[in-house]
Amino acid sequence: MKENLTIIKVGGKIVEQEDTLAQLLDDFAKIPGYKVLVHGGGRSATQMAARLGVETKMIDGRRVTDSEMLQIVTMVYGGLVNKNIVAQLQARDINALGLTGADMNVILSRRRPAQPIDFGFVGDVSEVNGKCLANIIGEGIVPVMAPLTHDHKGSLLNTNADTIAGEVAKSLTPYYNVTLIYCFEKAGVLRDENDDNSVIPHITYQDFQQLKDEGVIQGGMIPKLQNSFDAINNGVTQVIITKADSVGLEAGTKITK
Repeated sequence: MKENLTIIKVGGKIVEQEDTLAQLLDDFAKIPGYKVLVHGGGRSATQMAARLGVETKMIDGRRVTDSEMLQIVTMVYGGLVNKNIVAQLQARDINALGLTGADMNVILSRRRPAQPIDFGFVGDVSEVNGKCLANIIGEGIVPVMAPLTHDHKGSLLNTNADTIAGEVAKSLTPYYNVTLIYCFEKAGVLRDENDDNSVIPHITYQDFQQLKDEGVIQGGMIPKLQNSFDAINNGVTQVIITKADSVGLEAGTKITK
């Protein structure tokens, strides 16, 4: 009988503000059973780049990670943001371990091809060592995963945190009943992005295609839902998209087959 595991992915807007991070970690600490936290930190990286005089380049909302920006995101994601979360969890009696994909070779990626757009040192996940992560988790340790992977050639790669959460969830399904929760500043997938009361409670893949065609689902929510359905189709028990302060509650949008 497999035990339950909850994976929380939280965006940078939540972890970069003291009050919202504190609330999230209070709620996270109360989740029963085994758990993993995956975080972003893009705004902090942008702010640090500005302080260091490094230009932030974005294409279609995605960060271009040249060699200078790679140094900054490594410092911010793998250092400042990650270790702050780890320390805050220790204060809540959660024995946490901060990880990038390079640590113990847990997430291997391929550098994204330069065509049609060269995003620089950006990685697409090729392999997750679920057994290694399961061993850590089984010891009562909570992995806190930064959005950095590696290419096994000595280079770190900036990697989308939603994708990391989905791939980690898939890799752990042989060992646990996995629930994946994407939490951010909205109450769920909204029918009207300006109305937090317009949460769509359940979405199937057919619903997703129709809502996308209608323009209801657009922008960054499209890849988030694509990751969600990929996870569901690869053994994850359930995926929930919800507001950060609703973690652990029966709220938000549930993704089902």
